[in-house]
Amino acid sequence: MGKSPAEQHPKKAFGWAASDTSGILSPFHFSRRETGENDVAFKVLYCGICHSDLHMLKNEWGNTIYPIVPGHEIVGEVTEVGSKVKNFKVGDKVGVGCMVGSCRSCDNCSNNLENYCPKMILTYSSKESDGSITYGGYSNCMVADEHFIVRIPDSIPLHAGAPLLCAGITVYSPLRYYGLDKPGMQIGVVGLGGLGHVAVKFAKAFGAKVTVISTSPNKKQEAIERLGADSFLVSRDQEQMQAARGTLDGIIDTVSAAHPLLPLLSLIKTHGKLVMVGAPEKPLEIPAFALIGGRKTMAGSCIGGMKETQEMIDFAAKHNITADVEMIPMDDVNKAMERMLKQDVKYRFVIDIANSLKSSS
Repeated sequence: MGKSPAEQHPKKAFGWAASDTSGILSPFHFSRRETGENDVAFKVLYCGICHSDLHMLKNEWGNTIYPIVPGHEIVGEVTEVGSKVKNFKVGDKVGVGCMVGSCRSCDNCSNNLENYCPKMILTYSSKESDGSITYGGYSNCMVADEHFIVRIPDSIPLHAGAPLLCAGITVYSPLRYYGLDKPGMQIGVVGLGGLGHVAVKFAKAFGAKVTVISTSPNKKQEAIERLGADSFLVSRDQEQMQAARGTLDGIIDTVSAAHPLLPLLSLIKTHGKLVMVGAPEKPLEIPAFALIGGRKTMAGSCIGGMKETQEMIDFAAKHNITADVEMIPMDDVNKAMERMLKQDVKYRFVIDIANSLKSSS
């Protein structure tokens, strides 16, 4: 006979979960599996709040499994390792991003692209190989196969490094893959939110000249003086957009709301690339001639494989790249979701799990 769920998952855990499409989070007791021979268990110290968490809480993408404990920008300290774990020990600072499993045998997995594995297991609201539901980082503890654990260098403050596990790799990977990481390139970043502000930092660290493209003129000073962008375009200002036509080698588009693509395609040079990393709910319109005239490429990118995620974190440590965060206690998480919906955050909320998650809540 197989083991019962209680036997498979004997470790008591506590977090905050939503039970329906209202997306309202409240205290939730659950359990995690015993630390297996290839597993790393860790105490969660901080967890970033990603815009995906909001989509998933409300089942806006249609794949949510309730109850849902969100969170895939998770950092903490190792408390236990399995007998076959080679790369981590108790006390190490580690993180888990958007995935905790994959088949490990397909072409994608063999090429360090676990993020494109058809059997990828998401960190939360996904099915484990044993059929149980995965629960994310809005919780006190975590356990995952060591292959999906990222080592956090000592020079990265954990709270400001947490968002790199999703926001960081989401922009780093396309900059690298599409060759937009060469010194002197002209790179555009659309949207100055959780993803966009980190994209500016990585592109600058690669030596690019960075133009922020935003609908909000009031973000100009922030983009240039605080984040280090070289220039700023108001996307609704036709004169500015006209003057910048054909000047960019590539654009990373981080916007998750519906927006016109034709003005962005006009900004890139011949052979330029427009890479989508934001995920608007409704299809976007792409006029074919905007791509044909100039042999332009429109592409997408989704997080990164584990090897590249570790490479990104190490690069961030070397170049002092972290997210700009606002720390909140667990009790304020529902308010934070409302504020994030209004773009009222610079630029990423991070939950102070260690100091504010109380099982008596």
